[in-house]
Amino acid sequence: MPAYFTRGFDPSHYEQCLTADGDPAALVPRLAGLGVARVLAGTESGVELADALTHLMGLPGHRFADVAARRDKTAMARTVAAAGLAVPLGAVFAGPASAGAWYAANGLGGAVVKPPRSAGSDNVWFCGDRRQVEDACAQVLAADNVYGEHNGSVLVQERLAGAEYYANTVSHDGVHRVVELWRYTKRGTASGRPVYDFEQPVPVGCPQGDAVRRFVPLVLDTLGIVTGAAHTEVMATGRGPVLIESGARLGGGTLPWVVEKFCGVSQTGLLADALVDPAAVSRFDERDVRCTVDLRNVALINHEEATVRSDRWEERLRELPTLVAVSHAVRPGAVLPVTADLLTSPGFVYLAGAPVEVDRDYRTLREWEEHGLYTG
Repeated sequence: MPAYFTRGFDPSHYEQCLTADGDPAALVPRLAGLGVARVLAGTESGVELADALTHLMGLPGHRFADVAARRDKTAMARTVAAAGLAVPLGAVFAGPASAGAWYAANGLGGAVVKPPRSAGSDNVWFCGDRRQVEDACAQVLAADNVYGEHNGSVLVQERLAGAEYYANTVSHDGVHRVVELWRYTKRGTASGRPVYDFEQPVPVGCPQGDAVRRFVPLVLDTLGIVTGAAHTEVMATGRGPVLIESGARLGGGTLPWVVEKFCGVSQTGLLADALVDPAAVSRFDERDVRCTVDLRNVALINHEEATVRSDRWEERLRELPTLVAVSHAVRPGAVLPVTADLLTSPGFVYLAGAPVEVDRDYRTLREWEEHGLYTG
């Protein structure tokens, strides 16, 4: 596992840390002996293991027959499309030439190239011509994904036009609740990589957002998500909602206490409630979620690779009047890379307040970043 995932791991937070050397069945008697009643995936790399354990132990979880469709983006798109739900036009390839030929044959103006089994915008490329598609495919196929698995194939899809959303849901026994709905804003880069900019919660009653709310439970049913959390990304297009991908786990890059403070509830909070009281899911009413201010989760962006000299940049951020919280892993003395994707972002901050104030502080932050906020 790369440091991005392990740097926050503290074994002292856990009763026991277990390994099974790749054999989930070896864990079953140990977990049963500990009285374990639920198994949850902590992040995307744990989705298949969690599903295998819940299946072997007969615990509440997801439909095991569809486990591949919940992890591999190619199988996911195929399964969702077979149910009559919208997915991007796409195909999986073992080499750049065949991918380029497919792109040209379908007359696509824009394409997205990415690994089938990764996350966090890892090796995701926006392409505008055949040469770019083939070059991006070669990059993906030569690399490992963020979980250390070699990319044996590459997924090429049409690039959708529209507004991008993500829905964080909690389900129990097939009852799904959209606890959080956020709208993404991303920016392109000269390299063709998408970089996260910021995201904002979408209130109930927004027509486009409500269409996404109706679409997501249909996707969850199709993918066999029955009991647990899910993070589903959807593009609202001229032809309606289109699935980008769905993860059978909690959404990442969030501070639940901030979301609860301003929206009343978080996905993490409802999941925790449902673990001890499953009826909490059916009682939850999405119409009760109200964000009391303009809330913005802003991804931090570094523009020049250099050494971090001190932590004074964080003190400067805290001067912003609407700043609520900062989450980062930047250490003085470390070399901070140019932000090319989610994994190379220095972190994220929450801004909250009146819209004009939040926008002012957002623009101030971006201006500071242009002038070497983290390394200057």
